[in-house]
Amino acid sequence: MCGIIGYVGESPAQPRLVDGLQKLEYRGYDSAGIALADEALSVFKQAGLVGDIDLPAGATQTRGIGHTRWSTHGKPTDANAHPHTDCTGTVAVVHNGIVGNYDDLRRDLPGHEFTSETDTEVVAHLIEAELERTPDLREAVTAVVERIDGSYALGVVAAGYDAIVAARRSSPLVVGYGDDGNFIASDVTPLLSHTRSVSYLEDGDVARIAHGGVEIWNDGQTVDRPIHTIEWDATAAEKGGYDHYMLKEIYEQPQALRQAIAGRIDPVEKRADLNLSLPETFLNRIDEIQLVACGTSYHACLYGKQLIETLSDVRATVEFASEYTVGSGRNPERTLVVGVSQSGETADTLRALRTARRTGIRTIGVTNTVGSTVARECDEALYIQAGPEIGVAATKTFGSQVVTLGTLALTIADTRNELNPTVGRELCENLQDLPGAVQQVLDHDSTVEEVAREYADGTAFFFIGRRLASPVALEGALKLKEISYDHAEGFPAGELKHGPLALVTDDTPVIAILTDGARPDETKNNVKEVQSRGAPVIAVTSGGREGDHDIGFEVPDLGLLEPLVANVYLQLFAYHVAHSKGRSIDRPRNLAKSVTVE
Repeated sequence: MCGIIGYVGESPAQPRLVDGLQKLEYRGYDSAGIALADEALSVFKQAGLVGDIDLPAGATQTRGIGHTRWSTHGKPTDANAHPHTDCTGTVAVVHNGIVGNYDDLRRDLPGHEFTSETDTEVVAHLIEAELERTPDLREAVTAVVERIDGSYALGVVAAGYDAIVAARRSSPLVVGYGDDGNFIASDVTPLLSHTRSVSYLEDGDVARIAHGGVEIWNDGQTVDRPIHTIEWDATAAEKGGYDHYMLKEIYEQPQALRQAIAGRIDPVEKRADLNLSLPETFLNRIDEIQLVACGTSYHACLYGKQLIETLSDVRATVEFASEYTVGSGRNPERTLVVGVSQSGETADTLRALRTARRTGIRTIGVTNTVGSTVARECDEALYIQAGPEIGVAATKTFGSQVVTLGTLALTIADTRNELNPTVGRELCENLQDLPGAVQQVLDHDSTVEEVAREYADGTAFFFIGRRLASPVALEGALKLKEISYDHAEGFPAGELKHGPLALVTDDTPVIAILTDGARPDETKNNVKEVQSRGAPVIAVTSGGREGDHDIGFEVPDLGLLEPLVANVYLQLFAYHVAHSKGRSIDRPRNLAKSVTVE
């Protein structure tokens, strides 16, 4: 949700903090600020973007913390911007998460003056009170977090204290080990230009990050957290000449898909093997696979469900992670839960996975982030290997999630001896051909841009498709509404005449997916229904299929994956509609990349 950065070392902190915050703005951009500490504390913050902060020139402090905010408690104002300070102006705190009992904690602080509407400010005042008992900032923070109900990733500095203190519960926080100092951050993106060596703090950890080293405590005992080497290229987190991260990441899909299948498809045998650590005896006895996720990941699960049920004799269900419960009568020994989260930190998905594990159900986490909470807490972690995704509207990770779920479906079906050899071989071949097929779509970007500009003034947009195209229709509508702010709906094409048709006019473009694997002949009837009401139809087809649509785009023949290729057209369409309207594509209003609070 919010973005945190901290640095302590031998170089000036301010430029490192500002650069880090700019790379974290996809996590929140309502307001931003930094605190610089030496023998005194200096705080600079305001509503708006990182670049809007009025900063001093030539600041020499070598210790500080920074924050870019996605608002939860309190409007995006200067007063509500982080860092927050105590009454004495000697303690500064940045926070990602929610302090659920902040009202009660404030009542325990009579005489303290609060200047914001946020839940975070109470943490600074609690630390102030604890420092009257102990001069050690780490001990003070430890005492405070024991009183907090809710989630937090905290970075704390104090005047005269030569380190940053960090703490984590249910919100991500990374420690970076650099040559000229050490860091904390919400994720690895702002660290890549300084270090590749990181540790991931775990729930209950309190860390002291100093220039000379890092110490971590949990439940009063010192602990070691393994140091990981980040393989991402630092340039992968930059725009690379594109106008927006979103467009760059749409164009990165061929490479992301190659990475998603790398080492997982035998090019000779045409077999998938994820080398799962789950026992074959367990995979052979499961009778249900539950997929849980939110947003774009939920749509990927809808696609994955159909692949699982097509390839193997296992029932698959998809649930919104925020609504997940373990129903009565379910046998944990015969159930597998798969949680899908790009960041690996999605609060609702984590809650669902923990609910499943408490009942004894085995879990698989599908994520893009090595060392994330999902990866650590599940019985098995499958990485989609898409590389960093900065754009708030997910693009390349959707395809990589579907591909990873597809290889999971192939692996499970093969293990259970339920895989039709012809179907399995064809899907493996199509997976290998998928990056090239996506590139063919990208080669028609200029045509998509022309169409998007022609229809950008529509009053609403409907996306329709059947079977495997149904989740793609949902995802296409989500992309358009996220970044253009236009009303858009996606649904199975057959549902059109059960209510939504009442909204169709000649100002309502309908985007129809008519590829193989999407029951296109039946969807054509729905196309005629909207055309008879005057609606223009933009169709994505395959196999040279003719039709009465107004505009047509073609995808290569790719069997079960054709709707996934069609999705790239929908991403480009959404991007160009939003761009033509001058929208803030990488920073859509009210949204943030990682939803780490429930």
